Amino acid sequence: MSIKGSKKLYIGLLAVVVLLGIVVVRSGILSKTQLNTAPQAVVVKAMQVVTRDTPVSREFVGQVKAKSEVKIMSKVAGNVVAKMVNGGDTVYKGQPLFQIDNKQYRTAINSARAALLKSQATLNNTQKDVARYQKLAALKGIAQQTVDAYVSQAEEEAATVEVSRATLQQAIEDEQDTLIVSPVDGRIDVNDVSLGYYVAAGSTTMATVSSINPVWVQFSMSETEYLEFIRNGNGSLPANFKEHLKLVLGDGTEYPLIGRVEQIDRGISNTTGTITIKASFDNPQNYLLPGMFARVVAQETVRQGALLIPQKAVKEVLDNTFVIVVTEDNKAESRQVKLGDRIGNMWLVEEGLSGTDRVIVDGIDKVKQGNALQVTMIQPDAQTPARQ
Repeated sequence: MSIKGSKKLYIGLLAVVVLLGIVVVRSGILSKTQLNTAPQAVVVKAMQVVTRDTPVSREFVGQVKAKSEVKIMSKVAGNVVAKMVNGGDTVYKGQPLFQIDNKQYRTAINSARAALLKSQATLNNTQKDVARYQKLAALKGIAQQTVDAYVSQAEEEAATVEVSRATLQQAIEDEQDTLIVSPVDGRIDVNDVSLGYYVAAGSTTMATVSSINPVWVQFSMSETEYLEFIRNGNGSLPANFKEHLKLVLGDGTEYPLIGRVEQIDRGISNTTGTITIKASFDNPQNYLLPGMFARVVAQETVRQGALLIPQKAVKEVLDNTFVIVVTEDNKAESRQVKLGDRIGNMWLVEEGLSGTDRVIVDGIDKVKQGNALQVTMIQPDAQTPARQ
């Protein structure tokens, strides 16, 4: 073999070796890439759908209102010369609130009393004349017409006495009305009149007193809700609704006393399509104030074998609600559900799940349909993990 042929053979062998090396290296890279892109199980936490008998309640937005809200107006005119309370004070029925200057009313009393005494004196004198003339008439000493005239005069003067007596009584009452008292138990507002303010009779609002124990909580329900309750109550609101209302205050705390329905409006509002209901709540500690907003909670019924899932297990997409169910082979399955009322931090499930289903409660955002899952089961209360 010549040197030139050996060279060609050597170069050919070298090229073959290089090609083989490239093939081997690329095969290793591909194998490694395929290994790295193999699907991995998504780590999630899941919980079995809870099945239990559940009291189902309805919530309505209510507002606290005073049972009695009275605007204080004076029956007489005058300047305010004394204030016995401050704005915001708790007051009681009959408690003095304001004093109006009464000097002119005392003068009116004295004048009316004097007029009454004068009319009484005139009447007494005329009555004596009548008695005297009646004796003379009996002896034919004067004409009967004269006697009749004096009798009529005495009757007229007796009427004048009654008018004077009524005038005196009115003057006394006017003077008494210069002391303004509270007509109800309650709390006085802060927009009261100041000292020296001139009060016009029957038109000036001096203050407003609102009763605070008990109080109304006014709320509304839709026509559909009302009809549903009526059906459950055989023609009237069920007793467990009317007699056992709870109140949740604005800070989320539950008011300790139970309320009851006392008034139901005569019909459905033409503007809102709702019916107004008033419930009475005792308020011995004056905790509830007019104007407060609260949630009225009414127990509707006890749902036997209700299905419950945590609120965090639910996803909303375009007004539709979904959960991710863990299948028997630990795969993710998106399922649409129909939810009912909210029970605490759980949703009542109307359709779409059974009591044997498992739903993802943690890691739901990183799961897609068909993903393999590494599931840790938790309990609804203790959240005790049980890896599967």
